Amino acid sequence: MTEITPPETAISTQEKISHSKPEMGGGLPVINYWAEKTLDLKGGLLWKTLLHKSACLSCAWGTGGQKGGFQNEDEENLQRCAKSVEAIASELMEPIPNHFFQRYSVYELQKLSSMEADRLGRFSFPVIRRAHSDRYERIEWQEVYEIAVKAFQKPPERLASYSSGRSSNEAAYLLQLLMRSLGSNNLADCSDLCHAPSTVGLKQMFGSGTSMVSLADLKKSDCLVLVGSNAPANHPRLMNELIKLRDRGGKVIIINPLIEVGLVKFASPAYPIKSLLKGSEIASHYIQPISGSDTAVFLGIQKALIENDRINYDFLRQYTENWETVIDQVRSLDWADILTTCGVTREEIEIAAQMIGTSQRVVFGWAMGITQHSNAVDNVFSIANTALLTGNAGKEGAGTMPIRGHSNVQGFGSMGVTIRLTEEILQTLEKLLQRSLSRVTGFDTRALIEASDRHQIDTLLCLGGNIYAANPDLTQAKQALGNIETIIYMSTKPNLGHFHGLAKQNTLIIPVFTRFENPHKTTTESGNNFVRLNDEGTSHLHQREGTNLVSEIEFLSELADRLHGNDAIDWRSLQDTKYIRQLIAKTIPDYEKIGEIDDTKQEFTIANRIFHTPQFPTQSGKAQMFVTPLPKLELPTISSFGLPEHNGAIVLVLSTGRSYSQHNTVVYKDGDYYRGMPHRNCILMNKSDGNRAGFQEHQRVTVRGNAGKMENVEIIYGQIREGSALMFYPEVNAIFSAPIDERCGTPAFKRVPIVVYSHVSRSA
Repeated sequence: MTEITPPETAISTQEKISHSKPEMGGGLPVINYWAEKTLDLKGGLLWKTLLHKSACLSCAWGTGGQKGGFQNEDEENLQRCAKSVEAIASELMEPIPNHFFQRYSVYELQKLSSMEADRLGRFSFPVIRRAHSDRYERIEWQEVYEIAVKAFQKPPERLASYSSGRSSNEAAYLLQLLMRSLGSNNLADCSDLCHAPSTVGLKQMFGSGTSMVSLADLKKSDCLVLVGSNAPANHPRLMNELIKLRDRGGKVIIINPLIEVGLVKFASPAYPIKSLLKGSEIASHYIQPISGSDTAVFLGIQKALIENDRINYDFLRQYTENWETVIDQVRSLDWADILTTCGVTREEIEIAAQMIGTSQRVVFGWAMGITQHSNAVDNVFSIANTALLTGNAGKEGAGTMPIRGHSNVQGFGSMGVTIRLTEEILQTLEKLLQRSLSRVTGFDTRALIEASDRHQIDTLLCLGGNIYAANPDLTQAKQALGNIETIIYMSTKPNLGHFHGLAKQNTLIIPVFTRFENPHKTTTESGNNFVRLNDEGTSHLHQREGTNLVSEIEFLSELADRLHGNDAIDWRSLQDTKYIRQLIAKTIPDYEKIGEIDDTKQEFTIANRIFHTPQFPTQSGKAQMFVTPLPKLELPTISSFGLPEHNGAIVLVLSTGRSYSQHNTVVYKDGDYYRGMPHRNCILMNKSDGNRAGFQEHQRVTVRGNAGKMENVEIIYGQIREGSALMFYPEVNAIFSAPIDERCGTPAFKRVPIVVYSHVSRSA
């Protein structure tokens, strides 16, 4: 094979990761990265994009105030972080050369890493990989639409879509409208793999599946409980709020099996005098539970609150239902069972309970460390129960706050890209489309892979995302996608899915504009329910010879018009995003203001989601509380992995995670400076576990899951709970399949049994 050298693969000095581990998060490495990216040859273009009025491409904390790209919803300035720079710089790469796909086969491209694939450059013309061909080739738009139309003229139950939060509300609305108009509810989304438990759990409890806390509320809280989140890497601007909370005397409780250095101390560039050089203290109290035991931790906190008379019974009686059953269950639990399950001391739990119980306004925030478990909905219930028991819901400065990872993933759910669409929205869509719509439950992401594995899907349209690499058991994912006749990827850049997720007949890649390049205005929704208006933009690729990009709106509306013609909807007129926003206002509850946003330019917080009074949109108007059983956490033996029992092996609980320079499955740098992991083929583990198995740090070992193994993995010791380990996805997704929480379909990426070993006998 000819070696593939992506145009922008060279790793700078700043990107090289040493084995040393820093004493705080953020700091000068962030400043160095900003300087490197903004002062190079593309620095002017990068600054122009940073100043463009559009929502951040990275996390759902989001920017996009009225005056430009550096403002947040409270119109605070200087609200950009290194994650934003990473994402923008990646989109500003040069186009993939015209001859590239002629030169390299898909089998050669399959040998690229995620970072190497990303650094190939931008897609700038449509390509197709046909059946029995070993490479992609350029294709004209007329044939693209002919293939796509034929692919969607299949029985509706055999049509599916997959999407990520990289796109706009308008594209999301158009996608679900197209799919439902064809009779399919198979609207899988990346949220199925991450925050679906938050949506499912909170919807049952409060009648709304999103955060009940605004950015302004955070500024009024005096305690924040942050669970299963690596905010310094994934939501850096949240760290500024934690710094301000500590400065005004508030408390921050961190619950995480891994001590992330930035959650102990963080040096924020936003505060160059008081924080940047010396760092700011973040955690007031840090708890490291057994992975998967979060429900037990919160049951312990609840028990301590009850025993110390810190329950707000007046609040419970007036504003909640089933609270007596919840309290009775907690009282019946034995402390020994709670502590054995979570591996935390009673004193640690008592300290957390005392901090929560004596604070006036507590925010409970969490990320995928809570949601990617087989009991994920119970985790969410247990956190929200704790908020309700202390009266910390339905008032300013307090409440529940799931922290969304992708910048518009929440907006996709609001627009109806979900298999759990409400009857209210279904009826409004039926009125719009003037036809009955299917009530058959569609396939979420894991169900879609399983259905494809059973040859039940003919056509898959992917609006962004990386359905191949985001799933567990990559062997199964590749096989399942290979059973689909036609896959259409709408993407800005290559990822592993384009090379491994190949369809049986036709695999099409449609080159699309990124958010700040769209020729029309769009909107996005932050994780705190704020709708932002993105200005039109231009692409740096326009002047390149042979480039031919399309907006997602144009492609979807053109496809819909060719499929339906001018029926109840003039589909081609939906290329005007203002018209789409008017349809959203008519059909999506609490989104009425979007119909006026083009005229008023007024961005807004979605109604009936931020709760400052304890009145909730449930049937009774009260919050519903749910009993959460103690999780039963068991581990397999070494022999269950097909290995003989021997000294040089140990069974651990693996959590998959992003590195500090990674966004979802997109990898920007090879290693992880803040965790001291020099490359991606590392396993972070506790030194005591290594000693028990006879390992040495930096030793190379094999890591085996229930679906495969990774070899030559370097051991890195870190402050992770004994019995736990961390490795990077998407690479490690290859070695395991994962159980799911049946209530939401989310896999247990954060509790993966593995065996780590250095050698086995020949009989193995």
